Amino acid sequence: MSDELFYLLFLFGFYATTVVTYFALGYGLTWFNERNPERKIQKGRGSDKRRKAEIRQSLASMFSACLPLTIGLYAQQKGWAPAPWALHWWAAVPLFVLCMLLYDAWFYFMHRLLHTKWLYPLHALHHKSVAPTIWSTYSEAVLDNFLLQSFSAVIVFVVPFPPAILIGHRLFEHFNGMIGHCGFEYFASSTARYPSPLLCTTFHDQHHSGFKYNYANYFSFWDRVLGTIAPNYDQRVKTFEEEGPPLTFRQAGDLAEVQEKTE
Repeated sequence: MSDELFYLLFLFGFYATTVVTYFALGYGLTWFNERNPERKIQKGRGSDKRRKAEIRQSLASMFSACLPLTIGLYAQQKGWAPAPWALHWWAAVPLFVLCMLLYDAWFYFMHRLLHTKWLYPLHALHHKSVAPTIWSTYSEAVLDNFLLQSFSAVIVFVVPFPPAILIGHRLFEHFNGMIGHCGFEYFASSTARYPSPLLCTTFHDQHHSGFKYNYANYFSFWDRVLGTIAPNYDQRVKTFEEEGPPLTFRQAGDLAEVQEKTE
C-alpha cells in the first residue's frame, strides 16, 4: 500500500471516529445536562434552536480538523519533517504535557489573530453561538477550524513528536473542546481558578458571552499574563464551586417524587 493511500484512509478513518464520538458524547452529555439544569452557565439564554444548523456545519468542519494531523503524519513519513522521537513509556506523559503547552500557546495567539478585523469574518460563524452548546464545538468555518488545528501540520517541523502523541492529543482536544462548549459547569473547583493555571467549562463559555476575553484552550496562563482573562472568571468559578447543586442522574420529575416521599 502506498503512503498516499494509507494516509488517505487514515484521514477518512479518523474523520469517521471524530463524527461517531461527536454524536456519542453529544447525546450523552445532552442527556446528563437535562438532568442537571441548575448547572447551566448562561441561565435563561436558549440555544437548542441552532442545533440542526450547528450539526450540519460541524460535519464539514470536523473534516478540516482531521486534515492537519494527517498532513503532519504524512510529512514525517515522507521524511520532509525530522524523524519522530521513539516513544518510551516513561516519556509519554511528559511529551503529552509538552504538546498541550505548545498547542495552548498556538491556540491563544491564532485565536487572537482570528479576532482581528482582517480574519474575524472567518471566525464570525462560531460566535453566532453566544450561549455555546456541545453541538456548537465545530460550528465554525472550515478554514477557521483548519487554522486553529494546523498546529499538528506545523509542529512536526519544530518538535518531532511521536505519531501516537499527536494522535492522542488530537483526540484529547476533540473531547476537551466538546466539554468546553457544553454550556454546563461540572468541573468548577479550586484547581480551575487562580493561582492554578487549569480551567473549567466556564472559561470558554465566557469567551462566547463576553467575546474579548479567555482566548486560550487548556490553561489560563496566556490570558492572565496578557490581560485578556475575564475579570469575573475566578469569582464565577468559586460561586459554582460553593453553590453548585449536587449532580444527579435523575430527571426533575423523579427528584420531586423522591423529595415528596422523604418529607
